[in-house]
Amino acid sequence: MPECSIVQKSWSQLTLEELYSVLKLRTDVFFVEQRIDEEELDNRDQEPSTEHLWIADASGAAAYLRVLLDAEATHLDALRIVGRVVVRADRRGEGLAQLLVARVMEQHGHESMLLHAQEYIAPLYAKFGFEVFGESYIEAGIPHISMYRAGR
Repeated sequence: MPECSIVQKSWSQLTLEELYSVLKLRTDVFFVEQRIDEEELDNRDQEPSTEHLWIADASGAAAYLRVLLDAEATHLDALRIVGRVVVRADRRGEGLAQLLVARVMEQHGHESMLLHAQEYIAPLYAKFGFEVFGESYIEAGIPHISMYRAGR
């Protein structure tokens, strides 16, 4: 199996090469492949509390997600928001997103969390205890669902 070591850094710890690799992955998938035409760079990446997690290989970032920390809960008591989960096309099906989510659960599983998932991938998050709430909605032309996980 190809490399699967997880890297975790805050904005101030990212090197230029790491930042480029992560942003290239996000834009290749969200803009080029999925044709999402909504804002990708929302300034949340730069917040000191944002955690960037990724798995890299010789071609760069193969999988990525970020964890945000909100000052106030937007749903029940969830302050942590998992988002921007993405896997490069040539590495899909290897469980890389699961590895990243599992790391987040190891570190923050005692806290309540929220995420907004593309509907087709909701079963991945359900494996980690996330439950759907509210109605399905269209975001950037793609069906999404909101999911919540109570702290343990």
